Amino acid sequence: MSLGKAVRLALQEAAEPDKAEAMRVYMKSAMPFLGVQAVPRRAALRKVFAEHRLETAPDWRRAVLSLWREAEYREERYAAIELSGHHFYRRFQTLYTVPMYEEMIVTGAWWDLVDELATHRVGGLLTAYPDSMRSLMLEWAHDEDLWKRRTAILCQNRFKERTDTALLYACIEPSLSDNDFFARKAIGWALREYAKTNPAEVIRYVKAKGISGLSRREALKNLPVA
Repeated sequence: MSLGKAVRLALQEAAEPDKAEAMRVYMKSAMPFLGVQAVPRRAALRKVFAEHRLETAPDWRRAVLSLWREAEYREERYAAIELSGHHFYRRFQTLYTVPMYEEMIVTGAWWDLVDELATHRVGGLLTAYPDSMRSLMLEWAHDEDLWKRRTAILCQNRFKERTDTALLYACIEPSLSDNDFFARKAIGWALREYAKTNPAEVIRYVKAKGISGLSRREALKNLPVA
């Protein structure tokens, strides 16, 4: 049995169909859900991934994209994201994976699919290949696609004291005039994460740029400022 078939079977066996519609409505998803919640989904996938090891980077990328492109249920896309970050394939996280992640980000086009890719996969590549990925994130920050811009903004969310502040601001600023909720939320979230390391700098930046509304509230959450 192929990895893809095994994943689909495992998800079907873990499904609670009576929960599927509520999950779809909550996520505002056009794609239906099977009704597999996060904990049983991860448990089922761990077993499948252990039993179906992939030996080469091209095989792994093909398996991820096959799950993603052929998904009939949203949990199958969650499975593709988990496979993309599985520790078995850590050595395959190279610049060759960028087109795969770009496709998933653009076609996923919703926070539950994009944010994991932004903060863990693209962020990991930025750590490993700072020069190449820094240039790419600057390009994405100016892209017409909202979700590529959101990825550029969020990709350093786990960096803490390693945050490249100049890159963070350069990725935020093209979206400062964007009124889209997901752009505004991303700006606030990225600044809030950096504020855990350097609160005074975030307060300064928010004031200097006149950031207001949702982005300001998110950025300054938990900080002692008016």
